Amino acid sequence: MATTAERVLPAHVPSELAMDLPLFARERVYENPHETMIPELHATLPPIAYVTNIFPGKSAGWLLKRTEDVKALLQDSEHFIKRGMGKWADSIGEDWIVVPTEADPPIHSLYRRALNPQFSPQKMHAMAEGIRERARVLIETFKDNGECDFVNEFSEKYPILIVLDLLGLPQDRMQEFLGWEKDMLHTDDWDKRTAATRSAVDYLKGEIAARRANPREDDYLSTVFNYEIDGRKWNEVEILGHCFNLFLGGLDTVTSLSGLMFNFLAHNPAHQKLIRDNPSVSVVAVEEMLRAFGPVTSFRICSKEVEICGQKVMPGDYVAMSSVMAGNDPTYYDEPVKIDFDRRPAHLSLGGGIHKCLGMHLARIELQIAIEEFVKAIPEFRIKDGFKVPYFVGNIVHIPDLHLQWN
Repeated sequence: MATTAERVLPAHVPSELAMDLPLFARERVYENPHETMIPELHATLPPIAYVTNIFPGKSAGWLLKRTEDVKALLQDSEHFIKRGMGKWADSIGEDWIVVPTEADPPIHSLYRRALNPQFSPQKMHAMAEGIRERARVLIETFKDNGECDFVNEFSEKYPILIVLDLLGLPQDRMQEFLGWEKDMLHTDDWDKRTAATRSAVDYLKGEIAARRANPREDDYLSTVFNYEIDGRKWNEVEILGHCFNLFLGGLDTVTSLSGLMFNFLAHNPAHQKLIRDNPSVSVVAVEEMLRAFGPVTSFRICSKEVEICGQKVMPGDYVAMSSVMAGNDPTYYDEPVKIDFDRRPAHLSLGGGIHKCLGMHLARIELQIAIEEFVKAIPEFRIKDGFKVPYFVGNIVHIPDLHLQWN
């Protein structure tokens, strides 16, 4: 249930639209939000609400619940910008943007022109065998145990190993990197978030300087020095902003998605069987589960006064693009709580408009391969007897601890 916010509101915000929402509380709960919180919010919220705890640090912003309204927001570069959206550089007293995530037109298209070929479906499919080997090696460590701690033994390690391979960063610092990632993305403690951001940025600056002095072959980090924009090489802050983007995005999104997906499969043996009987089903299964379990709430910043759903939104206001709400909109999807591998949905879980996720092809391949290799090596799995699944609600909905077993 929403609770009424008890704080001074901007003059243009009606008090009846202001509320805290449990979905953004940044805490563990033991109810599945996809089955309880999200359907209830769709049933009870107005089309636009002013959510006073929607941004880390319990800051406020507007939430749109309908898919069509979110799609319109994603297409509107006239009234909304992304520069400084995450407050990453600002929090440590620096002035750079996350590239290309926080870039706005017209420079955004110039960054994407350089980056899109590097993350094309062809380039990502060329990585598939290496990704498959990463999955197999991890699964081999527990497949004969009859159980696993899925997050700790697989879903945290799997995507980060792939990103570290791509960037040429040391695998033996993985746990340290994961600690930074958790403090950057899964806390309301601004001091922790800032300290982790500083640690990650200082580390990346050191790696960039090392590659500048001694470039490597087949190392993505070294190739960034050759990227051009308007006939010039990228400068140091652009390179840092892009490396930070890959580091931050690559360490979390697939981990969160895979936990939610495997939790669903563990609860639904009939859906597992569909994939076991025909592994190619993993492609459509991933798309449907992306639709239902897209975990991320990202933001736009209003740059020019605009009206949305009859409500005035003013410059400086944050407006949320919540994939978890958009993917479960009953006015857009029939029975959104139902997982139907035949649905073949269009969805916004990997973004939309000009800011469609740069790593979307890599994410899809990672998720498809994880499911294929897991069901190939592991017999029918379920939630471990006596284990109660926790869900973390916040800007990235995920399952922090998932214990599976099989006979």
